[in-house]
Amino acid sequence: MTAPNSTERKACWDARDRLWTCLEDNDDKAASCQKLQSEFEAQCPAQWVKYFNKRRDFLKYKAKMQTEGFTPAKGPQEAS
Repeated sequence: MTAPNSTERKACWDARDRLWTCLEDNDDKAASCQKLQSEFEAQCPAQWVKYFNKRRDFLKYKAKMQTEGFTPAKGPQEAS
């Protein structure tokens, strides 16, 4: 695989941004954004698609932790 040139990178990033905006506007319902998902996958190298999908999941998780905080799970209780 050759590295994308600047025009190809911009097209990929624009497709990603349109998809992410659609998903945010539609409460992450992928069916509502299927056309944009296809365009995103066509514009970006497969490894980039995989990376950007993981990145979006991480950013959503991070935002949730910052707004809701972290509550550790209760582990097994020791007998006293």
